[in-house]
Amino acid sequence: MFGFVGLSEDNKERISKAIEVAKTVVHYGWIPTILVVAWRASNPRPPIMRLISPLA
Repeated sequence: MFGFVGLSEDNKERISKAIEVAKTVVHYGWIPTILVVAWRASNPRPPIMRLISPLA
């Protein structure tokens, strides 16, 4: 898959697992990260509850 030449099977499994975990973190963390960056850059900052809940 990634061309792990010269690594033991245990190390290959650990690297593959770390990559899968990183993919999951990026998948679920992308939109919240963009929202926080936009919230911090806005002037004046809206209340955090208005950002989280559009009905607030």
